This record gives sequence, C-alpha cells and structure tokens, in this order.
Amino acid sequence: MKKFKNSSCAGLVSIGLMCLLFLFMSSCVKDNNNSYVVVPTALLMVTQASPDAPAEDFYLNNNLVNHGALQYGYHIDYFNAYTGKRNAILYNYGTMTKIASDTITLKANIAYSLFLANTYTNPDFILLTDSINRPSAGNASIRFVDVSPDAGAVDLASNSTTVLVSNKSYKGYSSFTPLKGNTMYNFEVRQAGTNTVLATLDSVTVNTGFVYTIWLHGLAAGSGTSKLSAGIINNAQYY
Repeated sequence: MKKFKNSSCAGLVSIGLMCLLFLFMSSCVKDNNNSYVVVPTALLMVTQASPDAPAEDFYLNNNLVNHGALQYGYHIDYFNAYTGKRNAILYNYGTMTKIASDTITLKANIAYSLFLANTYTNPDFILLTDSINRPSAGNASIRFVDVSPDAGAVDLASNSTTVLVSNKSYKGYSSFTPLKGNTMYNFEVRQAGTNTVLATLDSVTVNTGFVYTIWLHGLAAGSGTSKLSAGIINNAQYY
C-alpha cells in the first residue's frame, strides 16, 4: 500500500505513536491577544480509491493536504484536522479544476478514514470512524471495507477456510475484530456466500499489537490497474 508523508494546517502524526495520540490530539493557534491557545483536533486518514481517476489534489477547506500527486491506491497517513464541518475538495492535480466536494463533520479526539471512491465521473466520499484501540494480548485487529462500486456483496476469508466478515456491499464495512498476531495469512475476498474468489492478499504477516484495514477496491468490469484488488492499510501500532 503506497502512502504519503504529508503536511497540513495541523501537522503530521506518526502512526507508530498511535498509543499516545489521544493524549496529544490538539493544535496550537494564536488568539486575538497574540497568545497561543490549544484547539482540539481530530485525526484523518485519506485513501484514494477511485480506480479510473487521474492524479488529484485533496483539500480541507483552503488547505492542501497532500505533497505530490495523490494517485489511485495511495493513502495519506493520519494527520491532525480541525473539528466541525469541513469542506473536503478534490481537484485535478496541479490545477484548481474541481472534481467533487462534500461536507464532512469531524469531532474532537476521534480518528477517521476518508475513502475517495467510485469512478472519476461519479465520485463518492466515504467517511468512517476508526475505533483504533489497542488489540487484546497476542492479537492484532482487522477491519474490512468494500469500496468497489460494482463487485456486489462480498465476504472476507482467511487461509481458505475461516470467513471473517460476511456480506458487505459497496460502502459496507466491519468493526475492528481480533485476529491472532505474529501470524502469516492468505486473505480472500469472495462473492458473498460462495467460494468464488474475487481478489486475494497472499502471505501477509499480521503483527501483534497492530490495527489494520483490508479494503476491496477497483472494478469488477475493470482491467489492468482498475481491476478488482485487495489492499491492507496499517492504521496503528502499539508497542
């Protein structure tokens, strides 16, 4: 999974320190008396999941978030974002030609994932709340998200036997659930209720103390880079 280091109006958050984030999820700004005050913030991760989209820029209100072209399959690690109603805007990269915009609402001390989904001519903004708590002893935590607009309902299975998540359609997602850590898995995304495999993630080592999102993206009718694929994102890690 490709990702950016990024800057924003409120700065970059190190994913490896997620166990400490909720003590420090704030930003300093100057008030009218030229004194610094602490402003609570949210965390936001942004994933480009539109399979036929060209390179894009992502803005929150007037603030450019990404450094470099935001390409399909890339994500921006969690960054601090000011709370309240924010205007999420997509532009063609390097221009101010707007593709789409939507209003999202962010609450203080909450982590979110925003998927920029569907096709270039029919884009969707999918905002999820991320419950990235420390996994139980010896385990990791995994969530599944379906951002393929035409794949139909799907299941997520591991090691060809165990169904972890059932019957998720476009924009559907599971909660974060425990999975034995420090173990290698072969994941399959299947047509719901069948053994028909639509996409795979092979030989993935799931580490104890890590929090992951597995996501289905691409188009059932696609080919090349836009074909159905599964990816994995490391949301957080606890030491």
